[in-house]
Amino acid sequence: MTKLSAKGKLPSHVGIIMDGNRRWAKNHGLPAASGHSRGAEVFKNIAKYCNKVGFEHLTVFAFSTENWKRSAEEVSALMFLFKKYLKNVMRDFKSENMQIKFLGDISKFSSDIKDLISTIEQETSGRSGLKLNIAMNYGSRDEIANAAKILAQKALKGELNPESITEETLSENLYTKGQPDIDLIIRTAGEKRLSNFMLWQSAYAEFHWADALWPDFCEDDFNKAIDEYFNRARRFGGE
Repeated sequence: MTKLSAKGKLPSHVGIIMDGNRRWAKNHGLPAASGHSRGAEVFKNIAKYCNKVGFEHLTVFAFSTENWKRSAEEVSALMFLFKKYLKNVMRDFKSENMQIKFLGDISKFSSDIKDLISTIEQETSGRSGLKLNIAMNYGSRDEIANAAKILAQKALKGELNPESITEETLSENLYTKGQPDIDLIIRTAGEKRLSNFMLWQSAYAEFHWADALWPDFCEDDFNKAIDEYFNRARRFGGE
């Protein structure tokens, strides 16, 4: 196994686009739901590993605003899996020092899923370890538009002068309020695009494109991505 080197400062915030569940299932002659179920287990293992190593923030892309366009059968299977997995999160992460937050328009989900999300956020709110963000019904353009609406409403009420709006003002109204921008984005399954994920927060992010399908992704693959990050010269446009 490739061990994580100690030659650099860990990225403060890692984002993962967990891609390849359906392809993995197809390759194994299984229904898409089996790939999503296996992918959920990999997510749990990687999140626990990040907490153990000492990462500060991890954001994973679980369900996008565009995923509703998939077949009704698959969406239904995903909703069933979400309910099952959210219950498992309450059990599996009970002894983990993780603070869990859900990013996205949660209002679109059923009441039982919303209740589980609320319970998990409340029960983990006081924890001091890894800040784990799970992006569900998330789209970055939607997030930015939502922040713009909030600022517009404040301006209409006279609570905000439009001339005073800065990048920081907008950042404070995103779902990731109070968290650092993303340092590293990992995408699996050989794809090389952002797919509407963290467009604002990834302005100066480094990227790692992993060939492994998400259900096959492991600590070894994750360590390779971090070691590659250590070898990057980050200038933030200053040089």
